[in-house]
Amino acid sequence: MPTLSRLLAALACLAGLAGALPALAQTYPSRTITMVVPFPAGGSADTLARRIGQHLTERTGQPVVVENRPGAGGNVGTDAVAKAAPDGYTILVTPSSFAISPHLYARLAFDPLKDFVAVAEIGSIPMVVIVHPSFAARSLADLVTLAKAEPGRVSYASAGIGTTNHLAAELFKFRTGVDILHIPYRGNPLAVVDVIGGRVPVMFDFVLTGLQHVRDGKVRALATTGRTRAAVMPDVPTAIESGFADFEASTWFGVYAPAGTPQAIVDKLNAEINAVLALPIVQERLGALGVELTPGPAQQLRDRTAAEFAKWGPIIQAARIRID
Repeated sequence: MPTLSRLLAALACLAGLAGALPALAQTYPSRTITMVVPFPAGGSADTLARRIGQHLTERTGQPVVVENRPGAGGNVGTDAVAKAAPDGYTILVTPSSFAISPHLYARLAFDPLKDFVAVAEIGSIPMVVIVHPSFAARSLADLVTLAKAEPGRVSYASAGIGTTNHLAAELFKFRTGVDILHIPYRGNPLAVVDVIGGRVPVMFDFVLTGLQHVRDGKVRALATTGRTRAAVMPDVPTAIESGFADFEASTWFGVYAPAGTPQAIVDKLNAEINAVLALPIVQERLGALGVELTPGPAQQLRDRTAAEFAKWGPIIQAARIRID
């Protein structure tokens, strides 16, 4: 049995720790923060990280550097952050595939719900359903009608197995009961080229990459896949507006830290990132890229991560998608 003196010492230690947490937030950060992006430079997550990191450096007075650690669909860099010290100096900037990976990969070294704490949601980029101009469908309802009339005859292009546009199309199939044929490519640009060329009629493309092709008349937009109309495509209805109330598929981005990171540091990071997202120059530049900013408390990102994990499990299982 512990002695009274030991109990009093333990209580004093806990009281001291509780008092230290606000002080920790006041002194954090005191050195360089590394934002790990688990994808190559130049992509959406990298662009967001560099824009946010630049302004975080200005706000905190400490360097915020972006480190690209690609590999295995984002799993290499993500695992590295999961194993990093939970001190707020190594954080992850990643798209929503982070929450989907456990359903796709047979072996995964991290658990997105247990090995990380949510810090801040950044924003989302909806997709747009595009078709070649010669394709008969002029609406999402037309696409469903054509696909059901000839099951397996209508094909769609994607950037590869397990990619965001592949999963979006499989979600569409799951929700509507259509049978459309998947044609995977080695990357988004190659897939778009064949849709423009008329070799594959349909694609669930990112608004960011599909926008200019729609404006140039090289493809026709049937619908976007966000909760609301895309600001850069205000004349294109959403799938929800088109009569598909349960079809929403956007890529969203969040900031995470290793599990065990003190709440005071999480709160500090969340406040600073939200302040950066409120800057007019950030809103203007990211908005031009099709990013719809969604700042909020850390709980918002925790809830969205859990919801995304639950949403995609049945879709991926039904489509029998697996990446070894």
